[in-house]
Amino acid sequence: MKLPRVLMLPKWYPHRYDDQDGDFVARHVAAIAPHAQVAVLFAAVARGPLPSLTVCEADLAAPVPTLRYYYRARPTGLGPLDKLLKLLLYFWCLGCGYRRVARHWGALPQLVHVHVLLRTGLFAWWLQLTRGIPYLVTEHWTLYLPQNAHRIGKLRRWLSSRVIRKAAALHTVSHNLRQAMQQLGLENSRPVVIPNVVDTQLFKPASLRAASRSATAAGQHLLHVAAFNEPAKNLGGILRVMARLVGRWPALTLRIAGYGLHETALQELAAELGLLNTHVFFLGKLTQAQVAEQMRQATCFVLFSNYENLPCVLIEAQASGLPAVATSVGGVPELLPPDGTRGLLVAPQDEAALEQALSTVLRHPERFSAEQLRHYAVAHFSYAEVGRQFAELYSTILLPGSR
Repeated sequence: MKLPRVLMLPKWYPHRYDDQDGDFVARHVAAIAPHAQVAVLFAAVARGPLPSLTVCEADLAAPVPTLRYYYRARPTGLGPLDKLLKLLLYFWCLGCGYRRVARHWGALPQLVHVHVLLRTGLFAWWLQLTRGIPYLVTEHWTLYLPQNAHRIGKLRRWLSSRVIRKAAALHTVSHNLRQAMQQLGLENSRPVVIPNVVDTQLFKPASLRAASRSATAAGQHLLHVAAFNEPAKNLGGILRVMARLVGRWPALTLRIAGYGLHETALQELAAELGLLNTHVFFLGKLTQAQVAEQMRQATCFVLFSNYENLPCVLIEAQASGLPAVATSVGGVPELLPPDGTRGLLVAPQDEAALEQALSTVLRHPERFSAEQLRHYAVAHFSYAEVGRQFAELYSTILLPGSR
C-alpha cells in the first residue's frame, strides 16, 4: 500500500537558534513518519543577521525531508511597516517551500498537517481552497486554557474558529485542551485526542531501580525539568518548599534542568534560601539523553505549574519508572489519576500540599511500581502507539467520501 504524502506545517519546530523549541512536535512527526511520506515546512523570524531577506536551510535527502526558512526581524527598521512585511515574508516562505516540496515529491501533498495555529492554518486553508488539499489541525498551545484565553483577540478567535471548522479534523493532545477550545467556540465535527509521544527506548528505568529505593532520605533526589517561565511553572514555589524539606531531610537534593528568561532570578532565590549548590543544583540545558539519565537517578519528579497542557516531562518520568508530584491543572490529571498509583496531585500554588505530598513520596518511595509506570507509558505514549493512532486518523480523513 502506497503511503500518503503529508506536508507538516508546524508553528514550533527545532531550528538553528533553539534545537529544543517545539521538540514535542518533532516527536509527533517522527511517530508519524513510518506511516506516511512526510515532509516538514517551517518558517520563523530570524534571531540574528541574515545575508538576505530570507534564508532557507534545506535537507530534502533526510528520512523526513525538511525545509527551514528564516526571514529578517527588521526588514526596513520601521516598526509598523516591518510588522506587515514579516507577515508577508512568512507566507512567501511557505509558498516557496510548498512548491519545492511538491517538486521533490513530483506530486502535490494529499494532506496538510498543521501543528499549532494560526498562520500555519491560514496557509493550509488557502491550499484547501485553491488546490483541494484537506488539512488537519493539531493543537498543543496553552493559550486556549482559561488562564490565558483573555490574550486571544477578537480577530484571532474569529479566524481560528473558521480555520478549525474547515479542517478535516481537530486533534488535541489532551481532553482538557479539547474542552477549553470548545468553550471558546473553537470546534470541529471530527475532534480527536491523541497524546504526546516520548522515546520509551531512551527513557527507561535503571535496571536495579526498584531494589535501589530506600525508605530513608539518604541519597534521595528530586528532579524538575522545564523552561524557566515564571509564573507559569512556579519553580519559586518548589524552591520555597525545598527550603522547608531540607530541615527534615538534610541529604535531600533538587536538580533542576532547563533554561529560560527567569533562570538568573530563580538562582538568586535559591541563594537567598541558602540552597544554591548545596541542596539545589541548576543543571542548565540538557540533551534528551542527559534528562533520561537524571530521571534514572531521581526519587521523584516534581512539577508545580499554575497551568499545563499535557507535559511531556511527566510522560518521560513514567517511562523511566519515576513517580511524580504535580499540580492538578490542564491535562495533568489525565497522566496522574486520583488513585495515586502513578504519583500525587496537589492544588496549584498550595505549597503546604506540595510539601506534604513530597514528604509522602520521600517516606514511602516503595509504594510506586517502576514496572507499572513503565508499562503504562509504553502502552499509551510510545512512538509505535501514537504513530498507529495517527495512521488511523489519516486513513479516516483520506477515505473517499469521508469529507
